Amino acid sequence: MTNVDVLKTSGSDEADAAADALTIGRRIRQLRTAKGLTLDELAAAVGRAPSQLSMIETGKREPRLTLLQAIARALGTNLDALLEADPLDERATLEIALERAMKGGTFQALGIAPFRIGKTVPDEALKAMIALQGEIERLRDERSATPEEARRANVDLRHLMRRQDNHFAELEQQAADILAAVEHPGGPVTQRTASDIAAHLGFSLHYVPDLPASTRSVADIKNGRLYLSSTVPARGDSRTAVLQALASRILGHAEPRSYAEFLRQRVETNYLTGAILVPEQHAAPFLQDAKARRAISIEDLRDAYSVSYETAAHRFTNLATRHLDIRVHFLKVHESGTITKAYENDDVNFPADRLGAIEGQLCCRRWTSRVVFDIPDKFNPYFQYTDTGNGTYWCTARVEPSSEGAHSVSVGVRFDDTKWFIGRETQNRGTSRHAVEVCCRRAPAELETQWREQAWPNVRTPRTLLATLPTGAFPGVDTTDLYEFLEAHAPAQ
Repeated sequence: MTNVDVLKTSGSDEADAAADALTIGRRIRQLRTAKGLTLDELAAAVGRAPSQLSMIETGKREPRLTLLQAIARALGTNLDALLEADPLDERATLEIALERAMKGGTFQALGIAPFRIGKTVPDEALKAMIALQGEIERLRDERSATPEEARRANVDLRHLMRRQDNHFAELEQQAADILAAVEHPGGPVTQRTASDIAAHLGFSLHYVPDLPASTRSVADIKNGRLYLSSTVPARGDSRTAVLQALASRILGHAEPRSYAEFLRQRVETNYLTGAILVPEQHAAPFLQDAKARRAISIEDLRDAYSVSYETAAHRFTNLATRHLDIRVHFLKVHESGTITKAYENDDVNFPADRLGAIEGQLCCRRWTSRVVFDIPDKFNPYFQYTDTGNGTYWCTARVEPSSEGAHSVSVGVRFDDTKWFIGRETQNRGTSRHAVEVCCRRAPAELETQWREQAWPNVRTPRTLLATLPTGAFPGVDTTDLYEFLEAHAPAQ
């Protein structure tokens, strides 16, 4: 099993086999009734008991190849007609759909035992039961996508990232393969390379002023067109928008069935985009040389590959442990003090809730990620040593604007690894017990006594932390907007 297989959720082979048996069985029944044969007559022709043939027609038993060949001969046809024939009629298709539903988790969770679908059951009844099953699954998914579910999914994913040292070889290989396919010579990726990747995947780029507000980009798979906004201010990296849109196509993402899958897809997309923009094959030697010179710098990595500071920080965490033998932590903190992203494999103790979730917790006021907001110099990075109950850590941090206000992005290491970094001479020091509530998350007793009953703040927590997973085929996207947009921009047939 590859690293990325650990992240992905796949269907059961057993369920796939059952689906095939259902289809073959219904096709046999359809051909038998078309020839006017009874079950007993067909059973006699192939030398089997009627009950055995009934099990095959209802998909409860998968026939051997020799028996299938005998059935095909008795029906006056060939094996291909049973395995790869024209689509089944509507009735058979409905029966198969309901049979599959009855074998699924929804019926089992409701305690509904599978039942025989008789000939007298109207088609409308079958359609109604299938529709109800689909709606129950939709409602179940909607209810499971709660903030608690989001926190659990974040915890599980962060534990996986920690076990992997935030390095996923399969995603790195996919990045290397796509760059090789467009004959990228190595080093930083240009806008032309991003365009070449789009063309290699069968997409042309189209910049439009009316991209749906709930989207960053829209891929028209049918017509091979990738739409991006022409009106968004050019403060970002145009390569990133293109590559993020294409990453989902490279990874073969489908509609997420849970918040955990939705989150996993987001992480995979961002990882692959970063791996293309900062290729491992080129960036690892770059960082190893910087370590040899004791001059590792997130800013230098950012500038060498013309990426954002956050992308450079993420890529450093992907490569640091695997290629530099340095354990690290990463934090992204909103100006409100709320932690929005976190990763660590250096045993730093971040504040966490009872589920172990770090995202959504308040970062310590004395930690580098919070202190940096009060530093007037926004041009240069801020460095700080922080003493904790778990040892001393050194961090480098920078504040960057975002659509939801300013965020700080910081990368840190244990004291013993500071010798490899630019900024180790800093005199900035702090003391934090940020995993302990009394450190600074609880107000001093005298202030709390005076103000607790006299204050009512309006919280400024980033809205994404409180949002549930939106319903629909594409979470968070107004699909009416999306489909009307595609219809309006589709090339004339």
